[in-house]
Amino acid sequence: MSVIKQADFIDSIADALQYISYYHPKDFIDAMAEAYAREQNPAAKDAIAQILINSRMSAEGHRPLCQDTGIVTCFVYVGMGVQWDKTDMTIQQMVDEGTRRAYTNTTNTLRASIVADPAGTRKNTRDNSPAVVHIVSVPGDKVDVAIAAKGGGSENKSKMVMLNPSDDIAAWVEKTLPTMGAGWCPPGMLGIGIGGTAEKAAVMAKEALMESVDIHELLARGAETTEEKLRVDIFNRANNLGIGAQGLGGLTTVLDVKIKTAPTHAASKPVVMIPNCAATRHVHFHLDGTGPAELVPPSLDDWPAITWDVGENTRRVNLDTVTQAEIETWKSGDTLLLSGKMLTGRDAAHKRIQSLLESGEGLPVGVDFKGKFIYYVGPVDPVGDEVVGPAGPTTSTRMDKFTDMMLEKTGLMGMIGKAERGPAAVASIKQHKAVYLMAVGGAAYLVSKAIKKARVIAFEDLGMEAIYEFEVKDMPVTVAVDSEGVNAHETGPAIWKVKIQQAQEA
Repeated sequence: MSVIKQADFIDSIADALQYISYYHPKDFIDAMAEAYAREQNPAAKDAIAQILINSRMSAEGHRPLCQDTGIVTCFVYVGMGVQWDKTDMTIQQMVDEGTRRAYTNTTNTLRASIVADPAGTRKNTRDNSPAVVHIVSVPGDKVDVAIAAKGGGSENKSKMVMLNPSDDIAAWVEKTLPTMGAGWCPPGMLGIGIGGTAEKAAVMAKEALMESVDIHELLARGAETTEEKLRVDIFNRANNLGIGAQGLGGLTTVLDVKIKTAPTHAASKPVVMIPNCAATRHVHFHLDGTGPAELVPPSLDDWPAITWDVGENTRRVNLDTVTQAEIETWKSGDTLLLSGKMLTGRDAAHKRIQSLLESGEGLPVGVDFKGKFIYYVGPVDPVGDEVVGPAGPTTSTRMDKFTDMMLEKTGLMGMIGKAERGPAAVASIKQHKAVYLMAVGGAAYLVSKAIKKARVIAFEDLGMEAIYEFEVKDMPVTVAVDSEGVNAHETGPAIWKVKIQQAQEA
């Protein structure tokens, strides 16, 4: 019988969350490196390169892989023979305390993204607690923990369906995946839960994402079980869609498909699909009473030797002097290097701007979007000599409903974010001869190195959702929607879906 110390458990949770904030799992790095090597679409290959470079930089600098340092999800498998040295805290409370310590660590502060009163005030808890904790009783006298930090962009793309017993699960995934857009930052993993009840399927899908990438081993030895055959079927169908890295079109959309199943009612077939993004962050550890978990840092030799170079056709843009005539020469798919000043703003800031404009009060003093670009970002707080912490783009579709207002009433020239825009937003961009630029999701630390100055200019009470002014130098972006409304997130996947089909038929 093991006696697990409360302090060891809390310390292990805190250490694990710090660890996964800057270390990708080795299996994920290996899979991304293979995807980079085989990718033929230059835009997708460039995006994967930035993700891998960012990953190594985060490992070296011990700073977050992504500005969205996630909502903590923790599976705690408690042996029936386990005893705790103290009983004044529940497992939920212990995980929450570890989470607080991890996210308020002064040497690597992580972004607080959790809001209480979700249907009302949505007030930030300031320390990223509480975590989502699943407690499972298992045989034995040890405690095993699988813990992850799940970004909102990928979590928001979760899909659930109650299929008929005779329905084809792989066909549902093939139909559904394109509707998820690129806000989940592919390439990543798909966790799929099948059976049980609706909530059981969702928990299994999330638990499946805790497993390592091993699809290539399965493909090499051949599928045998029903689940293995379904994994291979979905893996092939998903990648044949041509969605590609960041939704720009390409050969790799998913790195692996994980499936967990449970018996279900004869009349039911519940299915839940949850994607993991390019900032896949999870780790497993166990406690046996001998002390806190030992998390071994990976070797920097595990990362491929990849560099990012400015291409011949890359344009340098001065945001302080850019003109309407200049942005109308940019074409969808072009690569730009941005220098100069930009403003930031996310959901909460846009909502407040809308209220101010509708009331006639106008924008706060010092906030002027005329002829400017807005970057959809909620950065991590800086540490040491940083001007800002990791500051990658957030999912742009959340700002779609504000796009016409911003272009019509503020004089905004363009927007920077990640993933696709909806039809109404694209139509508004075309109407106003504006432009939408895409930065790579999952490369937040790399992007932050292009930010030379940062200051809050409005809505400081919103924390990471405040309006900042950034001054950047050579920040890499892709023209996703040009002033004519040509959308790279439509043209890229369409082209590569055909190319993949033609290659298979040849």
